[in-house]
Amino acid sequence: MTEDGVVEDVVPGGQGPGQGQGQGRSRHAAGPEFWRQVVEQLSTALMVVDPAGRVLAVNPAAERLLGRDAASVRGQDAHELLHREADGGTLLREQCPLLRALAEGVPSRGEGDRYRRGDGRLISISWSVSPLTEGGAVQGMALLFGDVTGERSARRARAAYTSALEDLNERLTLVAEITDVLGQTLETDEALARLCRLLVPRLADWAAVDLRTGSGEVHRVAVTGPVGRDAGLEGGRERLPEPGEADRSPLVRVLHGGDPVLQNERDERDERDEQDEAETAAAPGSPLAVHHRDFLRTVRATSALTVPLGARQQITGALTLVRTDPAHPFDAENLEVVSDIGRRVGLVIDNARRFGRQRAVAEAMQRNLLAPLPQPGRLRLAARYQPAPAGSQVGGDWYDAFERKDGTLALVIGDVVGHDLTAAAGMAQLHGILRSLAWDHSGRPGAVVDRLDDAMPAITTVPMATLVLALLEGSPHTGPWTLRWTSAGHPPPLLLTRDGQARYLEAGQGLLLGVPPGTGGGSRPTATEPLPPGSTLILYTDGLIEIPGSDLDTGLARLRRHALALADAPLDTLCDHLLARMPPGSTDDVALLALRLPTP
Repeated sequence: MTEDGVVEDVVPGGQGPGQGQGQGRSRHAAGPEFWRQVVEQLSTALMVVDPAGRVLAVNPAAERLLGRDAASVRGQDAHELLHREADGGTLLREQCPLLRALAEGVPSRGEGDRYRRGDGRLISISWSVSPLTEGGAVQGMALLFGDVTGERSARRARAAYTSALEDLNERLTLVAEITDVLGQTLETDEALARLCRLLVPRLADWAAVDLRTGSGEVHRVAVTGPVGRDAGLEGGRERLPEPGEADRSPLVRVLHGGDPVLQNERDERDERDEQDEAETAAAPGSPLAVHHRDFLRTVRATSALTVPLGARQQITGALTLVRTDPAHPFDAENLEVVSDIGRRVGLVIDNARRFGRQRAVAEAMQRNLLAPLPQPGRLRLAARYQPAPAGSQVGGDWYDAFERKDGTLALVIGDVVGHDLTAAAGMAQLHGILRSLAWDHSGRPGAVVDRLDDAMPAITTVPMATLVLALLEGSPHTGPWTLRWTSAGHPPPLLLTRDGQARYLEAGQGLLLGVPPGTGGGSRPTATEPLPPGSTLILYTDGLIEIPGSDLDTGLARLRRHALALADAPLDTLCDHLLARMPPGSTDDVALLALRLPTP
């Protein structure tokens, strides 16, 4: 050790016998000067004390941490100089763990002890002490120590940063889930029900959605609480005040294009106290404001967020989230996340409303084009059209039956490719053109459909379609009856006979309408089949046989089995039951046309 108390000769172990000259380089590297440099450059504070606890030496890191130079501490009692109680008072020697370890001559460690720096400031340290022995006797202790005050602050900062990242990740995950879930439906009610199930209890204790109606009212369409949907708080309809009318209600302001509103219980009390005198004689607000205020009181809201659904230019409604625990109010970050959710939900609602209007137009167009069926002689006809389930896009399916100029009966079933208003409009075009072409054409069905295929690109907007055109020849009263038909890529007709047979008429298959010219290499085929008395012919679109997750053969076998079981039922009953037994999960519309021949 040098005169100023800095450690000089701390050399671990000596050089034992058997170490040759080949290790001379290592002996030189591990000499006293090397170890002195190690101690001085050590970033951890080091103090050496004698058996009585007096300071023998400190390294530069210890000088910096303690705010004391080596000369001022050398020879002093380390406990009396440095160790203090939490309030700065002197710690009793009997309570000092360092002195106890020194007396017992054993290693020890600890954390939370307080040392007083040279400037009087207390620091909290973590420490580790090891005995220094020679000849089996303890000659002192080596103490390594560090300031945990800064370490704790760093840990707290890291914990806060980690928590912030977790919160951000949770919010982004929530927004992503909501976006994904809402994108799976075009039905407003279902979208809002899914939204509330995601928000409660994940982000709020209560959620309420108000939508603006075309009549200038606001309709509370969804309320969800801790136990699920609460229909008792839904259904209210109140007039939305005009923008010029004074109304401080957060709901009214948001619906008129105002900024999202964050309400906390304390803020509300302070605001009410400031406004009591000014509003004593004022009206209680619009019925809508009163309705919303009553809702917040009913659910015992202590914090609430109200955000618009949609953008400022197109606000379709408002979303209100409520928390009931005063210890966990909403904050500005919550407001930002929920505002983003509101914008996304508003877009979904706007799309759903547009889709609903388009769907209504398409369905009306289809139904108006499905003319009443003829009932020639003893022949019986029945048909059904079933739109796609709610949430699915409307298609271009249709059926038709009419008597031609020569008295034969024409049967048509078709499906325009696409699922939108354009497909429905294309269906209407094909329907009219095919009627015109078939009415006075005495040739085979394949030739009629060839003419339709030639005309389609010139006078319609239909890119592609399938259909079956069938002509029933024979007296409508006595027969005999012969069916001639052609299929443009459409599922085959199903024939049920009185002897309990059911088979598909798979002949007469040709290419889809709209396939590029020359692909088929010739005119369309026409098939012929005699129909026995009492038999039933079923024409249908693919929505009746397509089973999600299964192949077409499975769907065809399923239809054949169900139809055979209903072969003796009245024609209307057969049609109704076939639709009722449609494959679960079907998202397509269905057209169905059935013909029954009389018995002798």
